[in-house]
Amino acid sequence: GLLSFLSAPLIGALSDVWGRKSFLLLTVFFTCAPIPLMKISPWWYFAVISMSGVFAVTFSVIFAYVADITQEHERSTAYGLVSATFAASLVTSPAIGAYLSQAYGDTLVVVLASGVALLDIGFILLAVPESLPEEMRPVSWGAPISWEQADPFASLRKVGQDSTVLLICITVFLSYLPEAGQYSSFFLYLRQVIGFSSETVAAFIGVVGILSILAQTVVLGILMRSIGNKNTILLGLGFQILQLAWYGFGSQPWMMWAAGAVAAMSSITFPAISAMVSRNADPDQQGVVQGMITGIRGLCNGLGPALYGFVFYLFHVELNEMAEVETLGKASKPNMANPTDESSIIPGPPFLFGACSVLLSLLVALFIPEHNLALRSGSHKKHSNGAQTHAHSPQAGGSDGKEPLLEDSSV
Repeated sequence: GLLSFLSAPLIGALSDVWGRKSFLLLTVFFTCAPIPLMKISPWWYFAVISMSGVFAVTFSVIFAYVADITQEHERSTAYGLVSATFAASLVTSPAIGAYLSQAYGDTLVVVLASGVALLDIGFILLAVPESLPEEMRPVSWGAPISWEQADPFASLRKVGQDSTVLLICITVFLSYLPEAGQYSSFFLYLRQVIGFSSETVAAFIGVVGILSILAQTVVLGILMRSIGNKNTILLGLGFQILQLAWYGFGSQPWMMWAAGAVAAMSSITFPAISAMVSRNADPDQQGVVQGMITGIRGLCNGLGPALYGFVFYLFHVELNEMAEVETLGKASKPNMANPTDESSIIPGPPFLFGACSVLLSLLVALFIPEHNLALRSGSHKKHSNGAQTHAHSPQAGGSDGKEPLLEDSSV
């Protein structure tokens, strides 16, 4: 997570100069590289997957790619489609993997996953065109890149200099931190605390995933057109607060199903935030601003599970190995260290902490100005001079490096 946080803005910035396709290929390759090592060597798998965090930032390149090939009014729908296809993979792949593992063993699962990764790389090489316009790229990969462009901390320093992007980054951090922790423990929590069977958990994943796809395609587009970008973000955060609070206090299976439906609606937040960032960023900064958002999410992927595990520990809720739980039986509730302590009052304390974090995120998001890129003067003029402006004068518009990443509509 820390490596993703540091590398995502850098990779995004470099893709703004050299193009998207090469970095899309690079990030997908290194993200998938650890898969075959699961069966070859556990130690090498651990080492490679730890280092692959440097390149596990595919979303920042993809969202910058989408910004290159879409008009502003199409962008939120396009981002919703990207997020929806990701949700679709989460719906189908766990069920397929579990079935193949049970029927044919883990080796086939690893081999099949490796084959899919190779197909993905081949698809990028052969079928995906470069999206960054030719006039915005240097003539060759040998074109000089300044230290400011290569400095991984340069974009992080700019976060503090641009109040809008700072508010957006804080919003993403406070909202995605509990979401990342939830991903790491929720399905184990459903089995051990709520009493779901493995089949019910699979059905839960499928239903919530399908509802998320609908929310990020149909519902997101309707909301963006009717209530606007910022209000869509606020609505998504409101649904996330409700969902986490419901998970925190809920103790019955039907409550989990109801909260899962709310969770599907909360999935509109991230594509709406990405659309807002993209709409208010200059064409030559799409990669770096999307990289910052992806980097924040990568940091949360590391911190979120640790936070949830610590809160579970504080409230004496122990999520044990599944084999151990199955032998003890559901009636004994092995996860409850003491049935009279706080865990019997609040079954899911980390989710309640997460709801408080998202509430803070909602309060921060209220102060995000909803810019209008069409009102900005001179934004497109700056990029109409071709490669000379973009490639050979990387610090144009402010030699001190303090130009804002997201331009104000009053500029």
